[in-house]
Order: sequence, then structure tokens, then C-alpha cells
Amino acid sequence: MSAADDYRISTDPALLDVGLIHRFLSRDSYWAQNIPLSVVQRSIAQSLCFGMYEAEQQIGFARVVTDAATFAYLADVFIVPSHRQLGLGKRLMAAVMAHPDLRGLRRFMLATRDAHALYRQFGFAPPKNPQVLMERHEPQIYHSQHAPDTSSDSSTDG
Repeated sequence: MSAADDYRISTDPALLDVGLIHRFLSRDSYWAQNIPLSVVQRSIAQSLCFGMYEAEQQIGFARVVTDAATFAYLADVFIVPSHRQLGLGKRLMAAVMAHPDLRGLRRFMLATRDAHALYRQFGFAPPKNPQVLMERHEPQIYHSQHAPDTSSDSSTDG
């Protein structure tokens, strides 16, 4: 068995380690610092999620928001630090791009600060007409003074 055979990718939401995903996003990512667990749970529930596993341990994640017909947005892609530099990000992206719900889309978007080379391999490029795109961006939304009130939320990260 090769080292590549030691890893598998699944879209089964029951297999996802939501605690690991939340910890990575809220502590280690540059894009979702301090994101509340309840927001991560909602985002997973409303997305097509890909988990990458070594044996039973989750070591990677990607999330796609899509209508499965014309549009998709790739978000929250990561491989845990201890498994980086093994080509696993490329393998995870290959699985995302091969998913039947993500074929034939008119537009597939993402945002990245540091992984342009990876995504370029899968056909992603800067927008040809950035002047037609708009966004509403609130980068501080998960910091305490801007976070939504979740005091009535019974979820814990315990």
C-alpha cells in the first residue's frame, strides 16, 4: 500500500470532525479567526463538505456553497499543518473538482491570500472582468465587539 492509499476523502457529513474544523478555522486560519462554533455548524449544514481522513482522523477539509447547477463558491480549504507538503491539498482539490454536483457550472469562485498556485492547477484565475464583481466584506465580524449574540445558543466547544 502506498502512502497515498493511507488517505481517503468523503462527503459524508456524519464523518466530519466539527471540533477540529472549528478549532482550525477559529484559531489557525487567517480568514475566520474567532468564528463561533454555531456559525461553523450552520455553514457545514448548508454546504457540500469534503473531509480528508488518515484512518479515522480528519486531516483536511473543503466546503463548497453551490446551487449544483450554475454557481459554486469554494471556502474553508485546509490541511492540518502536520500533513502539509504531501500533495494532499492537490488531492483534496481534485476530489472537489470531480464531484458530479460541481460539473458544468457557469461560475466557480474562491478567495485566497496564499494558494494561487494550487488553485491555478484546477483552472482558477483572477476574474477577467473584476469591475463587474462586488462584495460585502466584514472581516471583523467574528471578533467579540462585532460577533452576533450567541448567548442563547446551547452549543459549546467542549
